[in-house]
Amino acid sequence: MSDSRPDLIIYGSPVSPFVRKAAGMCIAKGVPYEVEAINIFAPPPWFVEISPMKRIPVLRDRSVAEEGLAGTIPDSSAICAYIEKKHPAPALYPEEPMAHAQALFIEEFADTTLAMAGGLGIFRPIFFAISKGQEPDLDKARDAWANQLPPVFDVLETRLGGRAYFAGDALSIADITVACVLMQVSLVAETPLDKWPGVAAHFAAMQALPLIAEPYEQAEKIIRKALPTRFDLT
Repeated sequence: MSDSRPDLIIYGSPVSPFVRKAAGMCIAKGVPYEVEAINIFAPPPWFVEISPMKRIPVLRDRSVAEEGLAGTIPDSSAICAYIEKKHPAPALYPEEPMAHAQALFIEEFADTTLAMAGGLGIFRPIFFAISKGQEPDLDKARDAWANQLPPVFDVLETRLGGRAYFAGDALSIADITVACVLMQVSLVAETPLDKWPGVAAHFAAMQALPLIAEPYEQAEKIIRKALPTRFDLT
């Protein structure tokens, strides 16, 4: 390249768990990357062209194309699969077929079911309201913590089955995704997981990894400016 920017540009914000998921993949593999901020509520026309769902993240590989649609990939799952294919070591998708399928299932479960309960149920009613100068909807957030998340945690606890990882015997995209999405709740609220010891142990182990901790630190700096302390939803 003719400048010092890395090949991989992630359009979005570290506040997004899906941006952090993609960033974590890069960190785990030692691949240089950069997050370029996008206001998803008022995106520039060029971003709408490369993000048909008008969502973040979108990845640009500048080694393919520096502008336009070429070289861009929307959706965090597609982005992570691309990074794995281009930079296969260390492997973050299991080789064994069943473990590979289980990893993809957990990734999808976290991206959808866990994200709906934790993101839409807790993060948005709290942070979106505060960022607009409104009172947080703690009733909605408490309902999500008490009623929506427990069945999700039950599934994750069962799927872990006392093991350290969700799929196979090593860190995978499944573990990264669950941690990134669950930490969306941790940005605004306490996350006591005593009823789910397997999930609690997994979450603590993931938080200690640089690939999880470093993108989260960037998100927390943004959140703490508007929300100095987390809420207790119990």
